[in-house]
Amino acid sequence: MNINAISKPHERLAAILSDEMAAVNELIRIRMASEHAPRIPEVTAHLVEAGGKRLRPMLTLAAAKLFDYAGEHHIRLAATVEFIHTATLLHDDVVDESAQRRGRPTANLLWDNKSSVLVGDYLFSRSFQLMVETGSLRVLDILANASATIAEGEVLQMTAATDLATDESVYLQVVRGKTAALFSAATEVGGVIAGATDEQVKALFDYGDALGIAFQIADDLLDYQGDSKATGKNVGDDFRERKLTLPVIKAVAQARDEERAFWGRTIEKGRQQEGDLEEALALMAKYGTLEATRADANAWAAKAKASLDLLPDHEIRTLLRGLADYVVARLN
Repeated sequence: MNINAISKPHERLAAILSDEMAAVNELIRIRMASEHAPRIPEVTAHLVEAGGKRLRPMLTLAAAKLFDYAGEHHIRLAATVEFIHTATLLHDDVVDESAQRRGRPTANLLWDNKSSVLVGDYLFSRSFQLMVETGSLRVLDILANASATIAEGEVLQMTAATDLATDESVYLQVVRGKTAALFSAATEVGGVIAGATDEQVKALFDYGDALGIAFQIADDLLDYQGDSKATGKNVGDDFRERKLTLPVIKAVAQARDEERAFWGRTIEKGRQQEGDLEEALALMAKYGTLEATRADANAWAAKAKASLDLLPDHEIRTLLRGLADYVVARLN
């Protein structure tokens, strides 16, 4: 494969890390097996084999490779990160009553909610077994904290999603939980296991945190102005599901009384009718909230790139910088 012929940074990263990713995938296959409960590999294989960019485990491998790590613990940690991610997806689809993920039926639809929840629990348990095998208490601390932050973020989102009092600071807290916490933990543990300095580990954390926030803001913006073929979502799905994401939060903050009443009816009460999505888009256009949201995503991507300055000059660093550009390039 000619790596130079690949244009997208995450695909170039995947090509450079292909041997390590193959080892991660093999470890995932081994550890998701269950002698006594065949339902476990059935459910996990359905989700794991659905594709996806495997961005989170790649970040762990990339962070370790930045420091020319020669051991094997980064393979375990990348598998750990993917197990945590897969477990949260299984649980999320139950909570959100989702029927599709990545264009395929969700596990809760194909099997049932009980299977999704319990298999998610199994994957969390497997992830902790893998962490312990590294023998690093610091790694265990980072990933255990990330797991708690993810769960906390999901509960916060459940209560804040349809509450018009939700402001940008609460939104950021939710995003740090549901997306950025695992990005930052993924990069951080890669550096820790490779013997990076405290300053470098903090830079890796900052990169993952900012990248995750930029990634989620971009996703939320694309819901209102993306190409449904490219995103796999219909324009306005978040509005129909009454999710208070950043473009709407910015519009609510500037709304006049009658506009606030509109948001109250459609988001808080969920009484939506024909033409409401068009009205919502018109209000966002009126206050320029889509442009402001795009500016926020770009600012977080820039912050992610700036944090890389403290890391070794390396081909991986260049690709991580390109990755930060890529997550917001979809918006421009």
